[in-house]
Amino acid sequence: MGTEVPGGGAGRQSKGNESGRRRREREMGKASWRRWLSSPVARDRRPHCLSSPALPWGSLPHIPPSPARHARLILPCPPGPNSVLAPAAGAGGGGAAGGSGGGGGGGGGGGGGGGGGGGGGGGGPAGGNDFQWCFSQVKGAIDEDVAEADIISTVEFNDSGDLLATGDKGGRVVIFQREPENKSRPHSWGEYSVYSTFQSHEPEFDYLKSLEIEEKINKIRWLPQQNAAHFLLSTNDKTIKLWKISERDKRAEGYNLKDEDGRVREPFRITALRVPVLKPMDLMVEASPRRTFANAHTYHINSISVNSDHETYLSADDLRINLWHLEITDRSFNIVDIKPANMEELTEVITAAEFHPHQCNVFVYSSSKGTIRLCDMRSSALCDRHAKFFEEPEDPNSRSFFSEIISSISDVKFSHSGRYMMTRDYLSVKVWDLNMESRPVETYQVHEYLRSKLCSLYENDCIFDKFECCWNGSDSAIMTGSYNNFFRMFERSPRRDVTLEASREGSRPRALLRPRKVGAGGKRKKDEISVDSLDFNKKILHSTWHPSRDLIAVAATNNLYIFQDKAN
Repeated sequence: MGTEVPGGGAGRQSKGNESGRRRREREMGKASWRRWLSSPVARDRRPHCLSSPALPWGSLPHIPPSPARHARLILPCPPGPNSVLAPAAGAGGGGAAGGSGGGGGGGGGGGGGGGGGGGGGGGGPAGGNDFQWCFSQVKGAIDEDVAEADIISTVEFNDSGDLLATGDKGGRVVIFQREPENKSRPHSWGEYSVYSTFQSHEPEFDYLKSLEIEEKINKIRWLPQQNAAHFLLSTNDKTIKLWKISERDKRAEGYNLKDEDGRVREPFRITALRVPVLKPMDLMVEASPRRTFANAHTYHINSISVNSDHETYLSADDLRINLWHLEITDRSFNIVDIKPANMEELTEVITAAEFHPHQCNVFVYSSSKGTIRLCDMRSSALCDRHAKFFEEPEDPNSRSFFSEIISSISDVKFSHSGRYMMTRDYLSVKVWDLNMESRPVETYQVHEYLRSKLCSLYENDCIFDKFECCWNGSDSAIMTGSYNNFFRMFERSPRRDVTLEASREGSRPRALLRPRKVGAGGKRKKDEISVDSLDFNKKILHSTWHPSRDLIAVAATNNLYIFQDKAN
């Protein structure tokens, strides 16, 4: 039996209060930055939190409870080589480690050989000429002065890749549809046009707490398509909505009790019985809200993830993760709660969460301390004990004041196969084998040249930017963003990487993207860009990769760039 979700959602502070928070950080000094920054109290300015108690799993028959409550979980069948909870092969799980520059590092099962190479792919774009990406499209205005509401805040392909959804800080969702292939234009496959635009969220105000709830779209997630209609979830800081996207190209005419203009006819004026008929009309795309999931999060929602059972999804905020059923809006199950009894003891917050792509009982969540926890919902209703704990040992010699800030994980993504997961921190991307908890099997340096600039990045708050990452359809390559509208692509085997730029300059159809290089030292090569000339106001935070094709979409401020492989 479930428990009702407490009401009374809270919201984000006004922008004036936000700048005041940053001033307080300076005044409190560097010694206490960690506890204050990671504390939701600093953002919400309140010590209390709504609670959604742990519930038995009786009302969710597709996730049966298990008596297993110890570290080694009881599985319904012996785990195969790709099972999430399979024991590691040997001490190190058999991952191949990449050394600096993408070379070797031995495979075996040993913990040292299987570790993620310290610099994997960290230099310039080694083998960059092997990446042949070309410009396809750009969406958005060219205005120099960009309105805050027009900045893109999330981007996501659906399962087929035929639809591409974007959300912005103004609460709008824009859906693009892939154009059909044109024989006269053989390279038009990767072109998208506007399919539907609608207002998903409106600004709200919590009068009880005197807090503003912004309309910004934090995440969009598509549901698997079951019929002609499409469904997606969109969320702002507090409220999640389920939207139905459907087409209509016919209308009914010939009603007996109303005229063609919709006016009701008097019954005594009806002299003959008419049979309504369907007549063709111009195609119209409708976006209608089907469910609203609210009042379950006290802190800001940072993640939503649809389960592989196609019936449930999770939503995560700074301190809690809730499990929802798509058909039930008035209650949710609290499956993770890390809120301490005394908020002064708060040491970390949840930064991202995602379901396993194939095992509906498994999910992971990352924290601001750079750790990842894998949980199995069969072990208990409240997953306060993780099944696996992933953390890379820290080198004491490289520790600095910024170590904990840059180790905070901003995004976590499972591979399509479910065997690996990828995490993004401020300076690097790491690939983890789920059978090896001690260290990542691959480490890719995204912009190591910024390590010498961390002090200035801290002063302008750029060090707190949350970059996303994504896999390609075959899990053989990964992509993530950087500054100056640069984005990085890494091929896992053979180890190659390249830095590309999202820019309107030279944005001709099928124009090849020129690899970029950033020089960190005083002396740099002719084709290198100085790290001092990078524009930190231009950044690629959000990106997505087509699920089956070499086609990517990256969001740069208010512009959406679409690139495709030259072979497409």
